Amino acid sequence: MAPIAHAVTVSLNDLKNGTVSLEALEEAFGPDSLGILVVKDVPAEFAELRHRLLSYSSYLGNLPKSELDRLENEKAKYLTGWSLGKETLKNGQVDNLKGSYYANCAFYVDPSLSCAKPTEEFNPDNFPEYLSPNLWPQESTLPGFKPTFEDLCRLIIDVAVLVARACDRFAEKQIAGYPAGYLEGVVKTSTTTKARLLHYFPEEATATDASKESNKEEEGDEDDWCATHLDHGCLTGLTSAMFVDEAATPPIVNPSVNGSLPPLGELPTSPDPKAGLYIKSRTGQTVQVKIPRDCIAFQTGEALERITGGKFKAVPHFVRGARAEMSAGRIARNTLAVFTQPNLGDEVDMEQHITFGEFARGIVAKNTVS
Repeated sequence: MAPIAHAVTVSLNDLKNGTVSLEALEEAFGPDSLGILVVKDVPAEFAELRHRLLSYSSYLGNLPKSELDRLENEKAKYLTGWSLGKETLKNGQVDNLKGSYYANCAFYVDPSLSCAKPTEEFNPDNFPEYLSPNLWPQESTLPGFKPTFEDLCRLIIDVAVLVARACDRFAEKQIAGYPAGYLEGVVKTSTTTKARLLHYFPEEATATDASKESNKEEEGDEDDWCATHLDHGCLTGLTSAMFVDEAATPPIVNPSVNGSLPPLGELPTSPDPKAGLYIKSRTGQTVQVKIPRDCIAFQTGEALERITGGKFKAVPHFVRGARAEMSAGRIARNTLAVFTQPNLGDEVDMEQHITFGEFARGIVAKNTVS
C-alpha cells in the first residue's frame, strides 16, 4: 500500500493577507514538491455546496440513458456535457465505471457566457472542445443542479485567484521579466476554465476481484482506474471525494419543497482505504494524498509549469475508486475538479510565444478518443 503524504496546508486568511511564505509555495509547487497545496478555513458555505453538488453527481449518473444521451457532445470530444464509456483505461479496456460531466466556467467572468469567447484563430467550428456551449440538464430533470454547480465553481475559482496571487509573488522574485500579477489576471479573467464533476459508479464484486487486486499490487500496477496523467491548465481546484452507499440512499430524483434535490448520506470515510488521489513524487515514489472534507486542494498543471519557466512543476497523478471487495453495499465515489486555464489567446510560453489555445489544441489532439 502506498504511503500517505501530507500536503502543504495554508489558511485562506494568509492567502488574503499575502502572508504565505515563498518557502511554503516552493515546498508545495516547486521542483521537489508533490505539486499540491491544501487551503483550509474556506468560506462556511463551501461544506454545504460540496455536499449538495457531489450528491447531484450520483443523481446525474443514475438518470435514464435517454436523458444522459441528450447531454452528450461528441463533436466537442465530450469536453462539454456528459460522457460514459468514451475513455480507455491503461489496460486498453473501455472505462464504463467513471461518468464525467464537463461544464465551461465562463459564467465566472460573465453570467451571459456559456463557453469561451471565440478569437480570430479559434472558433466553434475549428475548436469545439472549448467553444461549445454548456449542456445543462433540464431543471425539470435535475432541479437545482445548475445553480449549485455554478455556485461551488465560483467559490473554488475565488480561492484559486488568491492562490494565483501568491504564485505571482513567488514568480516575480524568482523569474526575470515575469509580468506582475500575470497568473492572477489569467485565473480571474479566463473564460476557458472548465469544471468536471465525476461519478465513479459502484463496482460489482466478482470471485476473482481479490486475486486481481493482489496481482496489481505485486506488479506495481495501481493506476488502471485512471491512468497517470498531467492536468494541462494552471491550477486545478479539487474537493475531497464523497463516498455514497447508493443501496442505502438511492439517488432517486424526488424534489423537495424548495425545488432542489436533498443531499445524499455521506459515508464518514472511504470503505476502501486505497481509494483516492495518488501522486507520483519527483523521486518516482507513488504516494496517496488525502484532502480534508472542509478544505480545497490545488494541483499544478502544465500551463503553470510553462508560465513559470519550470519553477513550479506539473504533477503526475491518478485516481483509484472504491474496490467492490472492500465494501458492503453499492459504494459510489463523487468528486469535482475545476481546471483554471488561460484564455485561448493568452501566452503560456513567453519565450516561444505559444498561446494556450495552441497548447490546448495539441493536448486535445493527443488525448482524442478514437
